[in-house]
Amino acid sequence: MRTPLMIATALAMIATPAMAKKLAPDEVFTDSNSHYLDMKTAISEAKRELKSDLARAHDEGDRIDAVAEYEAEVADAKKDFRKEMAERGIMIPRGQVIVEDGEVAMLTPR
Repeated sequence: MRTPLMIATALAMIATPAMAKKLAPDEVFTDSNSHYLDMKTAISEAKRELKSDLARAHDEGDRIDAVAEYEAEVADAKKDFRKEMAERGIMIPRGQVIVEDGEVAMLTPR
């Protein structure tokens, strides 16, 4: 037996990709893309946190933990960005997405 909630959920799942804003390839790495801004913000926050953690580090173990946490947060931000773009039909090649001082570079494995 189908309930109205089940039908509405199914319709929403079908319609969501069609409702997603289409991004032109030259808009992917611009501030007009909210997902790109989210990634830049997350990376910036991770950098600030790393700097703070390193300043408070008492030994090599603390520094290793701080860098590992930073790397995990950056990897998560990049993964989220790649996933959001894939949901919009834009495949970001595997590799590195580097955001440095507001500039983006893609390093892809050969």
